[in-house]
Amino acid sequence: MKLSVILGSLLFTTSILAAPRSRSSRLAERVARRAATRTRGSQPLIPLGSGTKEGPDGEISNVQYSGNWAGAVIESPPAGSTFNAVSAQFNVPSASPPSGASRSGSYSASAWAGIDGDTYGNAILQSGIDFTVSGSGEQSFDAWYEWYPDYAYDFSNFPMSVGDTISVSIVSTSASAGKVTLENLSTGHTASESLTAPSSSSHLGGQNAEWIVEDFEEGSSEVALANFGTVTFTDCVAKTSGGESLGPSSGTIIEIEQNGEVLTDVSDGGSTVTVTYA
Repeated sequence: MKLSVILGSLLFTTSILAAPRSRSSRLAERVARRAATRTRGSQPLIPLGSGTKEGPDGEISNVQYSGNWAGAVIESPPAGSTFNAVSAQFNVPSASPPSGASRSGSYSASAWAGIDGDTYGNAILQSGIDFTVSGSGEQSFDAWYEWYPDYAYDFSNFPMSVGDTISVSIVSTSASAGKVTLENLSTGHTASESLTAPSSSSHLGGQNAEWIVEDFEEGSSEVALANFGTVTFTDCVAKTSGGESLGPSSGTIIEIEQNGEVLTDVSDGGSTVTVTYA
């Protein structure tokens, strides 16, 4: 009798240890690990070359290929001015594992707006969200801000769900100071942060304004890119120190290319940028 009780207890304990972790516990572990390591970061555009592409209306657009960015970049402000504000709205996408993904893998991408990082690579003032999906289809989201070359920092208490509308605003008050604001228009949650340049060599140049989906870095390498479906940036505006407002149609389309394959399909028009996982 005593032996059977002991064996039953051992079997019960083993079943507890072998029980799968809940979704909330896995998410909590990932968030804690991300906060402890502080290794998530965006990188300046990795240029791979340029070309042209034909849009659905037959219009020919110039395209720049990149290893990590997809979207649109205005690569220079009007003469005598600098970019000092960038804003947009976009919906939280539903991400899925890419074709051939491992069920034990993790796949991510980010959507953000920012100042600098293309032709001017010393700094990027930016904010946006990351979307991550496991190989089994479990999704999670993070809201963050960053002044590159510092790492990204997460906003706390900024819940998101697929389909929520996110508003992002980036404002530089000087070359070494700025403010970022994220608002979930679907829930009413708002987060903002005032930042200063992490070093004297990382002041803003105000030379680029962008709306980007990125294959960002975690640790020292890019994350495995998720199939993010489509991210559409709307109400895209870049403002200058001269009081002018420009849209993405005055910029350059950027496509992600990895291992010789173009992974995105980007279009812009007026105040909209659409980035589709191809």
